[in-house]
Amino acid sequence: MATARKKLIHFLRADPAAAVSPAASALSSPRSFSSNESSVSDDDSTSSSASFPPSASSSPSHYSPPPKSPWTATTHLLPGLDAAGAAGDPAATGLIASLVKEGGKVYSLAAAGDLLYTGTDSETVRVWRDRRELAALRAGSGLVKAIVVAADGRIFTGHQDGKVRVWRRGSSDGAGEPAMQHRRVGSLPALGDYLASSVNPSSYVTASKGRRRRAVWLRHTDAVSCLSLDEGAGLLYSGSWDRTFKVWRVADSRCLESVPAHDDAVNTVAAAGFGGLVLTGSADGSVKVWRREVIGERTRHVLERVLREGGDSGGAVTAVAACPEDRAVYVGTSDGLVTCWRWCGGDGGEPRLAAVLAGHRTGVMCLAVSGRVVVSGSADRTLCVWRRDDAGGEDQRHVRLAVLAGHTGPVKCVAVAEDVDDGGYDGERRFVVYSGSLDGSVKVWRLSEDRPLEAGTEAAGPSRPVLLESEAWTALPSPAQSWAAPPELKRVAAA
Repeated sequence: MATARKKLIHFLRADPAAAVSPAASALSSPRSFSSNESSVSDDDSTSSSASFPPSASSSPSHYSPPPKSPWTATTHLLPGLDAAGAAGDPAATGLIASLVKEGGKVYSLAAAGDLLYTGTDSETVRVWRDRRELAALRAGSGLVKAIVVAADGRIFTGHQDGKVRVWRRGSSDGAGEPAMQHRRVGSLPALGDYLASSVNPSSYVTASKGRRRRAVWLRHTDAVSCLSLDEGAGLLYSGSWDRTFKVWRVADSRCLESVPAHDDAVNTVAAAGFGGLVLTGSADGSVKVWRREVIGERTRHVLERVLREGGDSGGAVTAVAACPEDRAVYVGTSDGLVTCWRWCGGDGGEPRLAAVLAGHRTGVMCLAVSGRVVVSGSADRTLCVWRRDDAGGEDQRHVRLAVLAGHTGPVKCVAVAEDVDDGGYDGERRFVVYSGSLDGSVKVWRLSEDRPLEAGTEAAGPSRPVLLESEAWTALPSPAQSWAAPPELKRVAAA
């Protein structure tokens, strides 16, 4: 895995950049879709993969756009970051690549070794390597809202039409390189399981308000908004606008459980990676913690606590990301804040509010955590990069490393991974950030974990104070004041 990531960073080099004024981009929210339960059509038996060999037929990203193209906008980097130097110096930090392909807004992405998967509203999952599109995985229907990649090479994608589709990457060739061929191997639920359940009256449950009154419990009746994979437990979690999350066993693609979770759309689900916990966040403003229980051959999830109450004061919950090593969970909301909760005292410990990170002017739309690094993307078109520092005991502080401003539309998805390239300076620890935006582009950034933002020198990013202690929670200004979230984020935050 380390070698594969190194290859990805080696191939992703900086784009030529010319400073232009970013064009304004309105936040657009996709239409909600209710799947028709009377239809039993499925796409398990079809394979939809267009692969391109690494030759002249490959479709390169627009790395040499016209001078006035919005994709040439120079990113506003903070001290210590040099986008111009990234082109010739593999150890440089800053913007190192911008991938653009006509095909709509980018709603999801996932990095797996030296491959990058991106999902758009064109119902296509694109596979990138070396700034080239290697394959276009066509789903046939359903905006691609979530992507996760399993260790065995399977790719799970969540769609607007309520389905979770499953793809498989070909095995490596003799040289250890990933094969370019991808194919669809099924969808969740499998057609056979759905047909068997549809003839059993006890398999029908009451659907959410405004939807069909009765529906088979195996299938989501609205858009699949989020996915989370718990490799250790062998489980996949899918959250939906139908207000439920479902639990799938990866080994045989069986749906083990469907949990009515919230009073409004489920925008985010995250397996914590410790204590058998799973967290869900909703447009109703609440964050709930569920504990997995295994009784014989049965798996069920019970509500352990409500981590954050719903209500209008904090807006919708749009993103949740977990750091298992530190037993910490980050929650992003439509008021622009990221809160950090930490579990102390072992598996039976209680969560406490450890930090509040205020770095965005409008709603947080995505979060990613890798080790001590936390990255948040926002509707204000920027990303905030933080480093978590332990101050001893249960106290924590977060240092803001950078504000990345290069997108011309809201940042909808983000991933972060350690940079295993050995080209750093003086042994500094570096990492790579992948960001996808509703402007249709994916940007790749390289940053240093050891070079924090110098106080008082920020020029491009928001000027809100960074509140690091839980005592500061009550001192935050009301979101109804100057930092109110846009109306589009109050419902489902373009989830």
